[in-house]
Amino acid sequence: MSGDALTLVVLAAGMGSRYGGMKQLDPVGPGGAPLMDYSVYDAWRCGFARVVFVIRPDMEDVLHGFADTRFRGRVQVAAAHQRLNDVPVWVTVPPTRAKPWGTGHAVLAAQGAVDGPFAVVNADDFYGRRAFEAVSAFLRGDAGGRPPAYAVVGYRLRDTLSASGGVNRATCRATPEGWLTAIDEVQGIAAAPAGAFAGRARTGPVTLTGDDLVSMNMWAFTPAVFDMLRQDFAEFLGSRDLAKDEFLLPAAIAAAARRRVTRVRVLDPRSHWWGVTYADDRPRVAEAMRRLVAEGSYPERLWG
Repeated sequence: MSGDALTLVVLAAGMGSRYGGMKQLDPVGPGGAPLMDYSVYDAWRCGFARVVFVIRPDMEDVLHGFADTRFRGRVQVAAAHQRLNDVPVWVTVPPTRAKPWGTGHAVLAAQGAVDGPFAVVNADDFYGRRAFEAVSAFLRGDAGGRPPAYAVVGYRLRDTLSASGGVNRATCRATPEGWLTAIDEVQGIAAAPAGAFAGRARTGPVTLTGDDLVSMNMWAFTPAVFDMLRQDFAEFLGSRDLAKDEFLLPAAIAAAARRRVTRVRVLDPRSHWWGVTYADDRPRVAEAMRRLVAEGSYPERLWG
């Protein structure tokens, strides 16, 4: 594969504890497509030639059964395994830990399958074609350099909430020119009086507007990000509670931006996000997919 080809990395190893099942493959589209089907389809339409699924080893057969009936012949498909024991030799994995190390570690797991510019998305989110168009244009034009330039797609907070409970979001602060200055992890975000939204950040309670841009874990990188993530993951393993803490991609990239070892462009394509944080979100998302098909944005059966 040419290093100039664009690759989509799909993070699909999560356990879906709040959802209550393997939501990566839950068919929510009117033709039976799960949300990651739409991501691969949009990426393919925007010039991505390869997709790498980051999965747990026990998901291998299920993934290939899914991919073989859809993507082969259109995009190249590969799998990368995210394993709990994929840590430095000096680290002892707590016997009580079951969930993966987090999204930063998941991206690291894809290193062996990526050799050029790539985008990252969650398997259980819908990002929209505009977002893939913006990421494709960035990867082909502005990514890389010294220090390397990466990008994150921003979505308006009000478009990412759930009627079924509070959500955790990474809010993006940027310069007027659109360069990231900070990412703040805010937990338990829910509606507050006067049209505002309230949550809790590391420093205490915060109030947000519906127009705040948040990261839904759609990123644009070059392979230079892997060395940076490996160093930060080692520091994480030496300083955090390994029984429960996660090495989160937004926090790692924000820290790198603060150290000025990278620059991060906040893209605002005004795309719409849909996702199933809770099982009760599913009917709302299924209706959104039905509307998109009805208006002609997608065929009912994506791959014919």
